[in-house]
Amino acid sequence: MAATQIVSHVVPFPQSVSAVEISQQELLELIEARNVLAQLGERVERLESSIRTRLEAGASVESGVHVATLKESFRRNVGWKDVVLRLAERLKMNGEAYCARVLAATRPTRTVSLIVN
Repeated sequence: MAATQIVSHVVPFPQSVSAVEISQQELLELIEARNVLAQLGERVERLESSIRTRLEAGASVESGVHVATLKESFRRNVGWKDVVLRLAERLKMNGEAYCARVLAATRPTRTVSLIVN
């Protein structure tokens, strides 16, 4: 007969962080990191905008490892649907049929995303 071995693991409970004084250097590092992040964000926006504009104008992409394309999608905003269904129920109407007619008559909103791999 084999003996059953019970293994128990003790997971230490995290100790509270001691209230060590926050240095001016730490605060400065945080501020500088935030500034660098903001600058990088602006740089990314400029680069994406430039590439997107040129792709929309028909520019080609140099052969290589990376590819840049525009992904176009359309969507209809139907956030109003729940309100219409509740109202139709109160008015003894077929809310689903009305919503389907409105959706069919709604022009989709165009969105374009830049995809770089």
